[in-house]
Amino acid sequence: QVQLVESGGGLVQAGGSLRLSCAASGFTFENYVMGWFRQAPGTEREFVATVHKKAFATWYSESVKGRFTISRDDAKNTLYLQMNSLKPEDTGVYYCARGQYYSTGNRDYDYWGQGTQVTVSS
Repeated sequence: QVQLVESGGGLVQAGGSLRLSCAASGFTFENYVMGWFRQAPGTEREFVATVHKKAFATWYSESVKGRFTISRDDAKNTLYLQMNSLKPEDTGVYYCARGQYYSTGNRDYDYWGQGTQVTVSS
């Protein structure tokens, strides 16, 4: 059974850093695109970053470009999101997801984790 389990969320001050992890199981991790999405209170889920199979390519939303880095360790079946220079507007629940295609769209990802809360204080 496919499972995605996020960890690493927490409370951090603006300007700080946080590293999120997503442990994957139940499928051949290296054969899939992976992505990170987030959802702030009262808003729709939005795209954050995605990484292609074998890290052939990456793509970031404009709001996080230059501050966040997505990476993957296929030997460990783990996806990461390194978040630096955090801002209060980065606050939300962060989800990792398995992708059918290399895409920024929610509907192109077929399995999702339960999410991890990230709160950035001012």
